[in-house]
Amino acid sequence: MLGAGEGAVLGEAIRAAYGDSYDAAWVYDAEEVGRRLAEGTYISCIAEGPRGEVLCHVGLARHSPADRVGHSGQAVTMPVARGQHLFTATKRVLIEWAREAGLAGMYGEATAAHPYSERANVELGAHETGFLLGWIPGTVSNIAAKAAGKRQSAALFYTKTNDGDERRVFAPGRHRGIVEQTLRCCRLRGSISDPPVSASLPARTDLHAEVREDHNLAVLTVHRPGADLERRVAAQRSALFEAGLDAIYVDMPMETPATALAADLLEALGVFYSGIFPNTRADGDVLRMQSLNDVAVRAGDVAVVSDHGRELLDYVLADLAATHG
Repeated sequence: MLGAGEGAVLGEAIRAAYGDSYDAAWVYDAEEVGRRLAEGTYISCIAEGPRGEVLCHVGLARHSPADRVGHSGQAVTMPVARGQHLFTATKRVLIEWAREAGLAGMYGEATAAHPYSERANVELGAHETGFLLGWIPGTVSNIAAKAAGKRQSAALFYTKTNDGDERRVFAPGRHRGIVEQTLRCCRLRGSISDPPVSASLPARTDLHAEVREDHNLAVLTVHRPGADLERRVAAQRSALFEAGLDAIYVDMPMETPATALAADLLEALGVFYSGIFPNTRADGDVLRMQSLNDVAVRAGDVAVVSDHGRELLDYVLADLAATHG
């Protein structure tokens, strides 16, 4: 595990695999990485060679050291170490750290431009929870993938390390089946529930928009869905797409019945299913929807390595077709 004074190691590892194209600028800032390591909001695990050279890196980010679910990312293996399964070995150490620290699990995005990262995650017990079509900018150049120049997709994965809390999950009727299948596959302690008969939507939607310039996309986090959800998302999407962004992703909290009532309002906008995953900003699991701005996605461009992953990708692509028919 890296110490707070070793922040430069992450930037060196990322630069060896991505050059200066990695889509999170903070990884190159040794002082910023060191600050996160010191605060416990970032955990950095590396494999070293006999002379101390970095061979592999895997990280885990949290908004707070108290978070029970972390975001796994910045996974890179040096060219000289490829073919030795070091990513699997290094992430297994990180998973064990998370288990002993009491974390319920970790989620992350694995590039779907090639099957290697996905296959390693599956071998470690992770399961797909969604697909982010067009998530990775075309400017990212990974030495393991030869698809630079166009946006690439990513698979969402969840690795369970301990039991989470029992909770009710509210999913819109159209997507209830795939949400239930994903919860079951990931062994998450969420039970699909119907909204109470008395449930209704508040008049106004509470929504936060975050533009991620390094990805050229935006994430709209809906804290409380309301009756004006369609209008609010339509206005945001129009402005963001006119500004040149390639995609937007809409996150809605699954612990509230309002999400089951409001999510279908987005269908008319061509906003389609992406998946489910833990989102600290929304205080729990979220249903993620997505909308692309003239970004072409072909099934053959998205690598899949498991039967569940194939069913999930087929569902996402079918919903894309249904909402754009």
